[in-house]
Amino acid sequence: MRFGPEPTHTIAHLSDPHLLADGRLLHAAVDVTDNLRRTLAQVERTGRRIDALVFTGDLTDMGEPEAYAVLRDVVGECAARLGCEVVWVMGNHDERAPYARGLFDVETVDGQPQPPQDRVYDLRGLRVIALDSTVDGYHHGGLDPEQIAWLRNELAQPAEHGSLLALHHPPLVSAVDLMNVIGLDNQDEFAEAIAGTDVRGILAGHLHHSSHGTFAGVPVSVAAASCYSLDGGAPDGRLIGVDGRQGFDLVDVHPHGLVHTHILLGSPSAISGFGVEVEDALAALEPVARREAFSSKSSTWKPPTQ
Repeated sequence: MRFGPEPTHTIAHLSDPHLLADGRLLHAAVDVTDNLRRTLAQVERTGRRIDALVFTGDLTDMGEPEAYAVLRDVVGECAARLGCEVVWVMGNHDERAPYARGLFDVETVDGQPQPPQDRVYDLRGLRVIALDSTVDGYHHGGLDPEQIAWLRNELAQPAEHGSLLALHHPPLVSAVDLMNVIGLDNQDEFAEAIAGTDVRGILAGHLHHSSHGTFAGVPVSVAAASCYSLDGGAPDGRLIGVDGRQGFDLVDVHPHGLVHTHILLGSPSAISGFGVEVEDALAALEPVARREAFSSKSSTWKPPTQ
């Protein structure tokens, strides 16, 4: 039994795995493939029904075809066990030709210009639009006029449960100031394109730490990276990478809002909590009695021995 309302959809929002070919360590220190496996295992550990795994970019660190193959295998195995879809999004460390070929089986020619990798997914009436915010040859992001026009056209017809946008570069100011040099351009045009539409939230990555804000009145959630983190509280907003604080977000979609739950990678020692026996005992009570038993400061209700 759930004590709160069931969400209509639940998404696992992951970002920035930065996979390398041949199992190489990122910055000669971080086993990014193992971190990805551990992050996916933690998604499965929640026991939640997951509609999609949404990866908001920097899927590989150097755009290597072998890295995309490993990514597709590792994530595909998890998605098969969960019975969910996978939504891929381009990041500035990705390369369009091997990305399209390795993840979507699109025939491409290396060295030839590739169109933006924008795609639309239908998750039981919830529309997820993957936007390619990358700029060829650069690490900053932007959406060109053709993409803006395409987005307007896609959003012209509302979806049953509304829309989520997923892109790599968040339309937010970063607390890590150097990241603002490689932020998202064309934000005014982006804001105009989503004004008055059914966009309920924006999912992003790039910052390597969890961050939340609003853009044009729309909630924006940035997932932590699975590879390594930037210290969002570093002195003077300096850019400092740390091997810790990795994680992902669970995004619960409800009729009147979204709930983003940030989950850190790892299993700290438990110091308190209730077992299933307590939950079962509360579930057996009528709603008014349950509220009195568990909420009232003068309650004399005693949970069963765990």
